[in-house]
Amino acid sequence: MATKKSDKPVPTKKAAGTPATGTPDVLPRPDFHFQGEVGRTYLESDPGRFPQPVKAPAGAPNIVLILIDDCGFGQYGTFGGGIPSPTMDKLASEGLRFNRFHTTALCSPTRAALITGRNHHSAGFAGITELATGYDGYTCILPKSCGTIGEVLRQNGYMTAWIGKNHNTPAWETSAAGPFDRWANGLGFDYFYGFNAGDMNHWNPILFQNRDLVPASTDPNYHLTTDLADKSIAWVRQAKSIAPDRPYFLYVATGATHAPHHTPEDWIAKFKGQFDGGWDKYREQTHARQLKLGVIPEGTKLTTRSKGLPAWSSLNADQKRLYARMMEVFAGYAAHCDFELGRVVEACKQLPDADNTIFIYIAGDNGASAEGGIEGSLCENMFFNGFSEKWQDNIKAIDELGGPKHFNHFPSAWAHAMNTPFQWTKQVASHFGGTRNPMIISWPDRIKDKGGLRDQFIHTIDLVPTLYEVCGITAPTDLNGVRQKPIEGVSFAAALTDAEATSLRKTQYFELGCNRGLYHDGWMASSPSFVPWDPNRQEWDPDKAPWELYNIEEDFSQANDLAKKNPELLRKLQDMWWVEAAKYNVLPLDWRATIRMNAELMGRPSLIRGRTKMTYYPGTIGLPDAASPAMCNKSWTITADFDVPDGKAEGMLVTHGGLEGGYGLYLRDGVPSFVYNFLSVERTTFTAKGPLSKGKNKLVVAFKYDGGGMGKGGTVTMSANGRKVAEGRLERTIPIQFSLGEGLDVGMDIGSPIDFTYKLPFAYTGSIEKITVELGQMDTAPAAKAAKKAKAKA
Repeated sequence: MATKKSDKPVPTKKAAGTPATGTPDVLPRPDFHFQGEVGRTYLESDPGRFPQPVKAPAGAPNIVLILIDDCGFGQYGTFGGGIPSPTMDKLASEGLRFNRFHTTALCSPTRAALITGRNHHSAGFAGITELATGYDGYTCILPKSCGTIGEVLRQNGYMTAWIGKNHNTPAWETSAAGPFDRWANGLGFDYFYGFNAGDMNHWNPILFQNRDLVPASTDPNYHLTTDLADKSIAWVRQAKSIAPDRPYFLYVATGATHAPHHTPEDWIAKFKGQFDGGWDKYREQTHARQLKLGVIPEGTKLTTRSKGLPAWSSLNADQKRLYARMMEVFAGYAAHCDFELGRVVEACKQLPDADNTIFIYIAGDNGASAEGGIEGSLCENMFFNGFSEKWQDNIKAIDELGGPKHFNHFPSAWAHAMNTPFQWTKQVASHFGGTRNPMIISWPDRIKDKGGLRDQFIHTIDLVPTLYEVCGITAPTDLNGVRQKPIEGVSFAAALTDAEATSLRKTQYFELGCNRGLYHDGWMASSPSFVPWDPNRQEWDPDKAPWELYNIEEDFSQANDLAKKNPELLRKLQDMWWVEAAKYNVLPLDWRATIRMNAELMGRPSLIRGRTKMTYYPGTIGLPDAASPAMCNKSWTITADFDVPDGKAEGMLVTHGGLEGGYGLYLRDGVPSFVYNFLSVERTTFTAKGPLSKGKNKLVVAFKYDGGGMGKGGTVTMSANGRKVAEGRLERTIPIQFSLGEGLDVGMDIGSPIDFTYKLPFAYTGSIEKITVELGQMDTAPAAKAAKKAKAKA
């Protein structure tokens, strides 16, 4: 690690050969106006002149920005992990490894900071869009005062594309009704291909090309990561073929390695038996490799296992067998991801001006995810509804892990191991296990220290000003008529050509779900408040939460807590944290957990707010969960008016959700069935005894909620043309949300199946007139009681 630098700010050195800065600070540019002489006719006028297309600054580089999801510091081999990463290895050998690059500990916040250069609360992203609340730092609505790098580069002559995950559009704005100004195209990207959600089924994804829903693939070997690589390659080749002299900005954000851990079987097989030694042994082996590679300084200690996680030796044989298999699946998933990204990188290297291309490979928008819980998960949506799973249930599906039947996630202790040598995981912003991620930058034309290591303290927000500097772009003071917030990041461009460049970031706050940290001048104050593997949280007092203190110039891994030895310094950093929190919209702190996933309880904007009756027509497909009827914790009725052409009529009439939860109403051989999928744990089916009559039919499914709290049961009655044809009970219902990424479809099922008795898309063979959903009042008594209790305590 470099020695501690002076407090005195040092001007950033320009990277060698950097274009001169000189683009307008007000965008867009003024409309063109002909400056010549204009007479009565063209014969008496100066020759006409057209406005010329905006050109990027001379020498401006192409940019390929790669962001992997939910990836730990000790996950990939390039930084000592146990999963091979030849693409990352190659880029690192050609460029630089950064071992003190920091994220926010969660996806949407990191991504907002990454594309704007502002702190995540400044950009309104204290959390993911599905947790938004009505405070400035928590709306998850990207302010127009925080213009994106995509928009700025586009208006300065770049071709721009965003491929993969977009989790920066408010969930309530992701339907076909828009508005679209905060979709990727509205945020400055000429082309978008990907998904508008936090995660996505990799076998049966719901994707958009720009604003258009993408038809499901018919390829039996389809996988989302391969698809994203294909689209990245196709776009960049086409762009450079058409306009070879224009630079491009390609932002590739994979769904991997976020859950679900969906992996081709041949990739899983590559890792058979490699993790039988368990997570504790993996941490020791990774730590040793990291020291040998030099990606952590000599003398760096391996931190102790984070509190609450079990030792591998404490497990029984079946647990070890299940958890080793879950890690094999994850390793195949991660290795496959790096392989597919290698195809993108190689394609870009074959294009004109390849040596003047900056490749930025960020391995994680946060640390590895512990959201699989202590015992692992077959359905990640269980976690987001406040439930834990049991290994005894999950081991029954051990041979199906990674396949299309499950939304699987490995146990929390494996996530901790992926973050070696640090403590904690994703969501824990107080410690580097949640926030320190590998970054590799290659730029053949400019970076001469091939295979070099950089240890300047860098935050995600620092990337935008760095790219502006090396591209010769002026950060606009006004963008599209809106005065811009100052860029809060600082450029580290000098470090690209100078290993000893001063680290200009002296202070950086961290906060995510009340897990807090403050970096200042080589010291880190840390206050972990909630463990990420427990979806349910208790009351909390920020003034009583413990703090730790680390000298990270001497203690790279935060292994030696110095809080008791330096109480005055710790107090100073705690006070500084509150100052930074007030400055950047971190306040008010909010420790509510899964309950915030329920948009109705949180009062988030909604296309269905206040509506008790909704009618949907054929062609309504891919309606996101946030725009679909909110059916949790209440009575409801579904009415289907449709035509039965013959006794063999079949197909989906209406479905909401999919693999991880929801319902489906469909016909098979003319017989109607209603299936309620309780988070993939229980699929309760109500089926009529015989087929419907030919011609027009009215099918009604009514659910009468028991009440008395969230997630309670109720009675289901199915009637056909006024005659009861099936009835029964649901003993429990989904309390928070049906689905993570799938909403309502009429006439077919375009996502993952609600059960496994039919083949997608299961389009209805007759005609549907309409589907009507009627909603009762939500049972809010428990939520109101909890709010009243909290208010009384305050």
